[in-house]
Amino acid sequence: MAVIAVFNQKGGVGKTTTCLNLAAALSLAQRSPIAIDMDPQGHLSLACGLKNGTNQERSIAAFFRDKTPLAKLLHNTPAGWQLIPATLELSKIDALYGSDPQAAKMLKQGLGEELTLTGAPILIDCCPMLGVLTLNALLASDRVLIPVSADYLSQHGVHRLDAALNVLEKKLQRSFERRIVVTRFDSRRKLSYDIYDKLKERYGNLVCKTRIGETVALATSPMHGLDVFAYAPQSPGAADYKALAKELMDSGFV
Repeated sequence: MAVIAVFNQKGGVGKTTTCLNLAAALSLAQRSPIAIDMDPQGHLSLACGLKNGTNQERSIAAFFRDKTPLAKLLHNTPAGWQLIPATLELSKIDALYGSDPQAAKMLKQGLGEELTLTGAPILIDCCPMLGVLTLNALLASDRVLIPVSADYLSQHGVHRLDAALNVLEKKLQRSFERRIVVTRFDSRRKLSYDIYDKLKERYGNLVCKTRIGETVALATSPMHGLDVFAYAPQSPGAADYKALAKELMDSGFV
């Protein structure tokens, strides 16, 4: 069983898109994943079609605020996998627990008691800030998947994130197994290949061979509350995420 934090401190890199479609690909591979939306914006929840179907009593905020068991917060998605959604109420958690040094361990304890025994891979869509919520996600995880869009600023952002994870590893006296996946890859642009090659040169096998192309289906499917496999199963985006899931499963990362 793997608990994977999908994290990047830079926005617009395909973090939620990757969490959504990797969960869907794992479901198609009969892995029965569970996804947790830990971003107060709730974009993963919206992309799963839960726009009007979630209240805070059945969201991850209820776990932090009311100690509601995680198993009671699971929602079934149309694609067959399970999600613990987020609402804007989650934005209050940092203020509520910001001064409590033990607060960062809450999610790990909740997962250990309830969900990890199922053996299902767990994907956590992190918020882009390194606060109480993201620390909860990282401490609960044994692996970190870092989506990086194929542009210059995103490339430099991953260096800062890698350094931050190194500092966190020393402080926690533990390591995070990592993978970097290049997203929004445009095969018509030389820059996309240059970014990929530079990341590969610096991080080696931590960089996934699979690259996620920038396609219309990946951008459009969340508007319909669907993953790319449900929205456009024959699209290049579906093929890319199917290949990514296979690569991560074959390597033992998932």
